[in-house]
Amino acid sequence: MTDTTVTPIDPRHTDTARHAWFPSSPCGAGCITDPPTTRGRGAIALRVAAVAATVGWLVPVGAMVQVLPRPLRRRFIRVAARSLLGALGIAVEIDDRRPFAGRGAGLVVANHTSFLDIVAIATVVPARFVAKSELQGWPVIGGLARRLGVIGIHRESLRQLPSVLEQMVEGLHADDAVGVFPEGTTWCGRSGGRFRPALFQSAVDTGASVLPVHVGFRAGDRDISDISTIPAFIGDDDLLDTVRRILATRDLTVCVRLHELQFPGTDRRELAQRCERLVFGPVPLPPAAADLERVHALTLAG
Repeated sequence: MTDTTVTPIDPRHTDTARHAWFPSSPCGAGCITDPPTTRGRGAIALRVAAVAATVGWLVPVGAMVQVLPRPLRRRFIRVAARSLLGALGIAVEIDDRRPFAGRGAGLVVANHTSFLDIVAIATVVPARFVAKSELQGWPVIGGLARRLGVIGIHRESLRQLPSVLEQMVEGLHADDAVGVFPEGTTWCGRSGGRFRPALFQSAVDTGASVLPVHVGFRAGDRDISDISTIPAFIGDDDLLDTVRRILATRDLTVCVRLHELQFPGTDRRELAQRCERLVFGPVPLPPAAADLERVHALTLAG
C-alpha cells in the first residue's frame, strides 16, 4: 500500500528539496478573476450551513454504503458528489461526447484546476484518483477523497512512483476506474500544463481504455468558453482562501466534458499527447438539437 501519511504543510509553502521533474505552475493570484455577482454575509452563512448539513448525512450513510455491491457504491458516490457541489452553490453541467456512454472508463485523465475537480468528475465517473497525500487530511474534502479511494502520492519523491503505478494497475485489473491529473499540479483553468506520460503506463500495461475529461468552471451567464478562475487552487492559496471565494460567488457552474474513449496502444508518450490534444482542444460547438438528450444539465444550486 502507498504511504498515505498526511503532510500538514503544503509543499508549495516550504523549501523542501525537489527533484528536477517536480510539477510546477506559473499561475498565481494574478490569475484570479473578480466574480460577476457575489453573495451577502447572510447567503454565505446559509451556504455554510448547507455544506455542514450535507456532510452530516454523507458521512454516516457513506460508512454504511461501503458494504453494498459496487454498482450501489458508485451510485452513492455520484449522488454524494452532486449533493456536495449543490451545497456549495455550484451547478453541474455534463457534456458527454462518448458514442457509447456508460460502457466503462478505465483510466480517467483530466486537467487540474481545483480540489473540486475530483468531486465534479465523480458526478459522472467515480474514480480512484491519484492526488497529493495532503488532500486526505483536509476537512470535508479529505473525507470524500478517502471514500473515493484516492491514491496518495508525495510528489517530492520519485521513488514512490513505481508504488503508485502498481496501485493503479491493480485498480484497473479490478475493474475500478482510476483517475490521474497528468499536469501534476493545479493551473488556473485558462491555461494548462503538458500531460506527463509516466502514469499513462498503467493503461498501456493493462490495455485499459482511457477517458479524457475536461473540467471547467464558469460564473454567471458567461459562455462555456469563458473559464472562471474563482475556484482555482493556485499560487499561495490555502483551502480556506479558495472555499471563501466559492461561497461568496453566485451562479457558479462546473462543466464536465467527457471525450471519446481512447485505446492505450503501446506508447505512453503518444497516448499522453493524444489525450492532451483532446482535453485542451478547441471548445466543441454545441451539440445538434437531436443530440441534446446527451447533455444533462444538473442545476443543484438554488
